Amino acid sequence: MKLLGWSTLGKATGFFTVVTVVFAAVLHYLENSDPVTFISMAEDMKTLEENFRQQNKSCFILGASGETGKLLIRELLERNIFSKITLIGRRQLTFEDKAYENLVQEVVDFEKLDESAAAFQGHDVAYCCMGTTKAKAGTEGFIRVDHDYVMKAAELTKAGGCSQFHLVSTKGADKNSGFLYLKVKGQVEEEIEALGFDRFSIYRPAVLLVDRQESRPGEWLAQKVLGGFAALFPTAMTVPIQAVVKSMVSNTLLQPELKKEILENKAIYNLGNGAGK
Repeated sequence: MKLLGWSTLGKATGFFTVVTVVFAAVLHYLENSDPVTFISMAEDMKTLEENFRQQNKSCFILGASGETGKLLIRELLERNIFSKITLIGRRQLTFEDKAYENLVQEVVDFEKLDESAAAFQGHDVAYCCMGTTKAKAGTEGFIRVDHDYVMKAAELTKAGGCSQFHLVSTKGADKNSGFLYLKVKGQVEEEIEALGFDRFSIYRPAVLLVDRQESRPGEWLAQKVLGGFAALFPTAMTVPIQAVVKSMVSNTLLQPELKKEILENKAIYNLGNGAGK
C-alpha cells in the first residue's frame, strides 16, 4: 500500500510539473508575441503634453463611472492636456476633490440617445470605456450596452465632428469568435472603423489587475490565478489598470501613421509604464 501511495504521488507530482512547464512556455510565448507598433518610447512626453495643451482641445468620456473610466478621469486631470473634459453618462457623478469641479457632465438616456445628440458635439477626442458583462446584464443586456449603446454613441460622435475615437476593447476581440463577449467586441471594432474617424485607436487589454468595487467573480478568479505570474510575465495575460489609462492618454499625444491602430496588451503595458518618465 505504501508503494502504491508513493507511486500515485509521484505521478501526480510529475503531471503537475509538466502542466506548470507547459503553462510557463505558453506565457513566455504570449509575453513575446505581440508586436509593439507605436512610436518610440524615447519621445519626450512632457514636451508632447505641452504642445498638445496649447492646442486647446476638448474631450469626453463614456463609461466614466467604471473602474477604467474613473482612473482615466484622474489621469487626464493630473496631466492637464485638455481645456475641457465632459463626462457623458446615465447619471450625475459626485466628486469630493476640488480637482474635479470643472468637469462638465451630460446626463443622457441611452435608450433615446438621439435626443441627446448635442452632448456629442464640439469635442476633439472621445474615450469609450463603457461596458458590462453577460453575468450582470444577461445576454440581451450585454449586447445592448457593449454594442448598441457604444455604436450609437460613436455615430453621434462622428456626426458631432469629433476626429479621434479611443475604444477600450479586449484581448482576443474577433467578430468571428464563438464566444459572445469576444464576438461583440470584434463587431464593434469593425463597425466603428467603418464610420471613418480621422483616428481610431483600439486598446485590447488582457485580464485587468484591479480592485473592483463591483463583483465580477470570473475576473477575480482570473486575477488570483494569473496574478502570481505577473512578476515573471507582466504582459502575457494581465495588465494593471493604471497602465491602460496611462497608455490611452499618452497615445493621444502621438501621431500614428495609420487612421486605425490596435494596441495589444504588451503595447499597452509598455506605453503605460513609460508615461511621464
